[in-house]
Amino acid sequence: MRRKLGVICMCLGATLLLGAALLFLLNYYEAEKAVSSSKSAVSKIEAYIAESSDDKTDTRDPYDDTMRKVEIDGYSYIGYISIPSLDLKLPVMSDWDYNKMTISPCRYSGSVKSGDMVIAGHNYTGHFGSLYKMKIGDEAFFTDIDGVVTAYKAYEIETLSPENVEEMINGDFDLTLFTCTYSGQSRITVRFELLEKQ
Repeated sequence: MRRKLGVICMCLGATLLLGAALLFLLNYYEAEKAVSSSKSAVSKIEAYIAESSDDKTDTRDPYDDTMRKVEIDGYSYIGYISIPSLDLKLPVMSDWDYNKMTISPCRYSGSVKSGDMVIAGHNYTGHFGSLYKMKIGDEAFFTDIDGVVTAYKAYEIETLSPENVEEMINGDFDLTLFTCTYSGQSRITVRFELLEKQ
């Protein structure tokens, strides 16, 4: 009987180890795919901005405060964010849902023009997984589809619970970036203040 129980425990342990290894490989594959998709989207956004800047027939309404979008590979993007201290340059989709975040960070709420944009991203290593390394004073730059670069400086880093949605989106913050901790129990949140538009 003891021997039978030992064999069952070994089989169960081996099954759990195999499941953990498969889960790790799946997460690694998703993260690598997300990084590749993000690099491709940023390149296409930069090309779009370069082509648009050559077009002298700009008919944009200067009083319209909605953010323009461009469709790339079936997804709508509003620009890209650069964080030099983390060596990141990532596209930002125009709206949020869980499936879109497996490809790129997404606008969760607000906009650059209204001075209250919130961007959510997965904690993949090549996405927002290194937000916890940011320091007060680190800069971030958002480049919109029109090629306008808005500069920000980090001034607050906090950890919020997932239930604090109101605290995440309300307040006097020009830009907020957030991602899950690796446990998924909390949100690493970096708040920024506006520096300038270029």
